[in-house]
Amino acid sequence: MQASKKFYIAGLFVLWSGQKKRLKFYRIKPCTFAWRSSLILLLQAPRIADISVHLLTQRMSQHKPSISPSFSYEPLEETLDIPPRAGKMLIGIPRETAFQENRISLTPDAVEVLVSNGHEVMIEKGAGEGSHFKDQDYSNAGARIVQDRASVFQAPILIKSAPVIEEDLQLLQFNQLIFSPIHISVLQPSILQKMMEKRITAIAYENLKDDSGSYPIVRSMSEIAGSAVMLIAGQYLGSANHGKGVLLGGISGIAPAKVIILGAGIVGEHAARTALALGASVKVFDNNIYRLKRLQNNVGQRMWTSVIEPRLLAKQLKTCEVAVGALSSTSGRTPLVVSEEMVSNMRQGSVIIDVSIDRGGCFETSKITSHEQPVYTSYGVIHYCVPNIPSGFARTASQAISNVLMPLLLDAGEVGGFEKLLWKKMHLRNGIYLFNGALTNYYLSQRFELKYTDLNLLMTSSS
Repeated sequence: MQASKKFYIAGLFVLWSGQKKRLKFYRIKPCTFAWRSSLILLLQAPRIADISVHLLTQRMSQHKPSISPSFSYEPLEETLDIPPRAGKMLIGIPRETAFQENRISLTPDAVEVLVSNGHEVMIEKGAGEGSHFKDQDYSNAGARIVQDRASVFQAPILIKSAPVIEEDLQLLQFNQLIFSPIHISVLQPSILQKMMEKRITAIAYENLKDDSGSYPIVRSMSEIAGSAVMLIAGQYLGSANHGKGVLLGGISGIAPAKVIILGAGIVGEHAARTALALGASVKVFDNNIYRLKRLQNNVGQRMWTSVIEPRLLAKQLKTCEVAVGALSSTSGRTPLVVSEEMVSNMRQGSVIIDVSIDRGGCFETSKITSHEQPVYTSYGVIHYCVPNIPSGFARTASQAISNVLMPLLLDAGEVGGFEKLLWKKMHLRNGIYLFNGALTNYYLSQRFELKYTDLNLLMTSSS
């Protein structure tokens, strides 16, 4: 009896129906038979797929494609997704009455751009006088000048160059959007609570980021403050202001004044540039080695630099004429690095300029002053602690702020509002400390013991 073996039998058919082709496998059944007497195609299972594809490809290559004469091609228009354009925005700019604020957040040129894009700008009479912008300049740019302060606060979008104060609270509207700085050192919890009750959305200039991750308004103001610091120091070193009577840069045969700068950030860099240009001797302290290296590279010459070691710092402060506090903090208060004892050992008539006073200051003896009374004396050392130094150079500062806010407002108008812009530009969320009345800044919630809510969760729940 001849041996038998189990195989799989596949019936392979290619069915043609007009122009359509179909490859069909009938159900495969196992069977046992004498394999020499079989007249059908016997295929072992691993070979079924290979043979099937080969036969189908060979059959399709012999068929010539044909196009029905009734079929025709017609070009179609390409449709693009165009987001709906929002209605015009109404922007209000009040005149500032606190903190000796002379800046204005939008220049006449920026207002003209916004008006030409279909938006409306309402400005309180005299708002630009501190920056030497006349009402006529804004009127010519298309803005509407109003006499009543309350009318400006009716605008859904309010742009201020000074923080919100108690007098502003009763004028604020529900669900209003406010752009303004916040001076943490003078911020009151009652102001925050009132704004939360009115479901305000508030953006802080100090925390506003751009797409590169930097702080454009803070950087611009820091450049102005750093460049102005040495001019202020030279003024108060003079005998007319009860200083040491020392020329900052010195002359031939006389050593220049010694300047100590705490912090190698933007303020420190521009302060060092100005001091070196005036001929002073400059020493810079910072605990960030990268910043110290960047400072030397940007200035373009070797400088005396060091990390902040208390003994070394105290020794250098004893013999300096000018000490500049330019330390920064990514969150919260600026660290105190100069104690009261160190200040008491400084020379009589020397000058301290604490630029970081708006975040608490880095000198223990620092207290906030104003442009009207900018200095006071402690241990015989002149202290200049004005929190908004750029306001003393208001026109330049106003142009810098306007250059940041104007494109931002245009983008918000294009996408249909600022809240929608937050989905497209995630970096802007860092500047929001109130969102529809919820406090979204963790540091402020810890400082004033108020409830903190994560901004990303709020936006997700409101979308």
